[in-house]
Amino acid sequence: MPLARSHIGDLSTPALVLPPPFTPVRLREMGDAFAHAKAIAAESGAGTLVHVGRFDLAEFALVLEPEEKVAQARRALYAGMIALADALISAAEPETAITISWPDAIRVNLGLVGGGRLAWPSDVGEDEVPPWLVFGATIRVQSMSGQEPGVNPQVTALTEEGFTGVVADQIVASFARHFMVAIDAWQESGFAALARDYLPRLDRDKGLRRHLDDNGDLLVRRMGSDALERCSLAAALATPSWLDPATGEPRA
Repeated sequence: MPLARSHIGDLSTPALVLPPPFTPVRLREMGDAFAHAKAIAAESGAGTLVHVGRFDLAEFALVLEPEEKVAQARRALYAGMIALADALISAAEPETAITISWPDAIRVNLGLVGGGRLAWPSDVGEDEVPPWLVFGATIRVQSMSGQEPGVNPQVTALTEEGFTGVVADQIVASFARHFMVAIDAWQESGFAALARDYLPRLDRDKGLRRHLDDNGDLLVRRMGSDALERCSLAAALATPSWLDPATGEPRA
């Protein structure tokens, strides 16, 4: 999953400091990082990281240039989710629980804060190598609902969970560093290395044994049963579980 080509001309701004080979593109507060990254992916190339200048959300999207067919390349979601979780862990207070609800939602102390999603050209088939992928993510830094913290324990924001002094740009920059680590592990040791890192981060359920198939599907076996349940990654990515389609933000 190379990150080699990253020139975008006048769209780039120096506001966000990223490690090479990432190139930042900053949008104004009302911008849509995911949509913009998809629109410029073919031209801007791998390593382009679009982010939105907001204080309440860390919203960004990264362009990738895969070398695998779509059926395998979509496993990049797992690298993105690992990096997203690690970015939050690095900023969290000790004992803060950062977990993933398969495949794409991030929770802090069991409350939803956001998640990741993945896109590729709609006209590229399963057995074709896509010219680009876009991994997008949104994390709720500060709640704008007006509700008192804890009213709805199923949703939360970083500021409600002890993340003091953390700003959106810090999360984006930390994600970029951790994403490079995840990609290096994938390239050096294969997808199994990603699976070993991702699976322990899932919401705990003592009654389940979970594995990731070679194509990224989740395989689940329940205690006391020989039946194997397959959860399709492709189907799950079609509708991000954490996203409110009406607002384009994490569900509240």
